Amino acid sequence: MTPKIVCVVGPTACGKTTLGVLLAKRLGGEVVSADSMQIYKGMTIGTAAPTEAEMDGVPHHMIAVADPAEQWSVARYAQAAIPIVDDILARGKVPILVGGTGLWLDAVVKGHGFAGGHTGGEVRKELQKRLKEEGIEPLLEELRQVDPESAARLHPSDEKRVLRALEVWRETGKTITAHNAETKALPPRYDAVWIGLQFRDRQDMKDLIDRRVDKMAEEGLVEEVRRLLRSGVPRDATALQAIGYKEFLAVAEGTATVEEALAEVKLRSRQYAKRQLTWLRKNSDIHWIFWEKDRDFARALQVSTEILTAAGVC
Repeated sequence: MTPKIVCVVGPTACGKTTLGVLLAKRLGGEVVSADSMQIYKGMTIGTAAPTEAEMDGVPHHMIAVADPAEQWSVARYAQAAIPIVDDILARGKVPILVGGTGLWLDAVVKGHGFAGGHTGGEVRKELQKRLKEEGIEPLLEELRQVDPESAARLHPSDEKRVLRALEVWRETGKTITAHNAETKALPPRYDAVWIGLQFRDRQDMKDLIDRRVDKMAEEGLVEEVRRLLRSGVPRDATALQAIGYKEFLAVAEGTATVEEALAEVKLRSRQYAKRQLTWLRKNSDIHWIFWEKDRDFARALQVSTEILTAAGVC
């Protein structure tokens, strides 16, 4: 039988962390974070990573496991997270994946692995050199010759995926289109029960995001950015390009005021929440729980428990 796991999803600031902990305590489970920024060490404030108090004694995994100078791909995350999920299952516990990074969640649930190729290796370096010298069009034309489907699907501005498609072809002799077709036909690694949280009125979500951003600033986000810089994290590191960090990096360097940074972070966070919902709404398996003006976690726990009971999780 395909092992059952629980996925708690939704846009930023919707209460995923709290519901994940409540469900873990009720089910005898452990939380596996699926947040592309909470993996980095020393970035607690800006990523809203759960504190010890918020974890409430529930084991949490895949939080603060990466150096902020590193860049983690979805493949690397899945390779690290899947053995943890399997270990939780082997110990008779329920894995509860919590996060809003839809691609990372899907990668773990499907568990099919990724197309070959060594991102960051010699082939990638050569392709990046060509990109810098020649631009994207010659590379896109090369991709059209070997993988016309990918070339037609990818926008010229999506340089990262164009390079990745060429890298896979050069290193494996198989197109990324062929790999994706093969994996799509495979059954998922886990039988996931999806619980989604969102506000019925989008304005309530925006207001909560704004309050959260204000709280991050009060808790010392600009000092957290300064600490990262002092520790040697390059200012162009992926971690420092995240929402909140990029804007407060400008504050730390004196090129923006706190007020300007706050306004920008709030705007970008609201835009990000909208993109998260767009991605998640494509998943017809999600059981949505809608918040009214306030978040009623007692009701959410009750509704979630009913859903999970019906699905045979508890």
